[in-house]
Amino acid sequence: MRPLRPESPRYRRVRALSALLLLLPLLALVGGCASTAYHDRGDPLEPFNRKMFVFNDHLDRWILQPVARTYVRFTPKLVRASVTNFFDNVEYPNTILNQFLEGRFREGFQDTGRFVVNIVVGVGGLFDPATRFGLPRHDKDLGQTLAVWGVGQGPYLVLPFIGPDTLRNLPNLVASALTNPFFYVNTAKITMPLGAVALINKRANAAAQIEMVRQALDPYVFMREAYLQHRRFLIYNGHPPVQLFNDFGPGGLAPAPAPAKRAKPKPAGSGAH
Repeated sequence: MRPLRPESPRYRRVRALSALLLLLPLLALVGGCASTAYHDRGDPLEPFNRKMFVFNDHLDRWILQPVARTYVRFTPKLVRASVTNFFDNVEYPNTILNQFLEGRFREGFQDTGRFVVNIVVGVGGLFDPATRFGLPRHDKDLGQTLAVWGVGQGPYLVLPFIGPDTLRNLPNLVASALTNPFFYVNTAKITMPLGAVALINKRANAAAQIEMVRQALDPYVFMREAYLQHRRFLIYNGHPPVQLFNDFGPGGLAPAPAPAKRAKPKPAGSGAH
């Protein structure tokens, strides 16, 4: 591999992301400290978050939604499925890395096999033969790994152009970029069209969920609670503690209701006379 030249754009991107990675310990500490305030005060950044929610919603209505609808109208379903498979496979190294970081070595090797099979047999990831071979798809990221390591969730965030997130999950923005093979392709003529197709395809796949959010009484609260519950589901690998599903506040842990006590049957012949 040729060394990166200091004046090259790829060198500047790697340097910037490397600097962000140095902030991981600080973010972890802040996340741990902020989690207590988050549980106590609910959504401390709600005024900012609501503004970003409205901004993202307008951006979607004016640009992404019309483009995604046109994409669906003129692109066959099988082609869209192949596009989804391709970008899922491109992003899969992030899942593999975090399986190993969580100490889930068996799943890490299985996911490595899945990635290789879909590249080789699945024509560069356009198809998903790995699932038929008994190698299911998993969803892991650095935010989940930090949660497993004990880092607090921190406040809920709505980021411009990105959407719902949490402080704990911010480092994943860096990790997902560094583990994406296209990050190291130093040709904008390739990366920019691919990035646009990936964004439009994801928007098309999420159309039903977005409409569900918009039909809610308070779309912001609906999105926040749905996102946080989904993140907990992922962190616990699909088996979160029961009490988490009885939490209707952002981030708190409401205990599960105690089971009703059954009345003990009276022994025969003990009735009142």
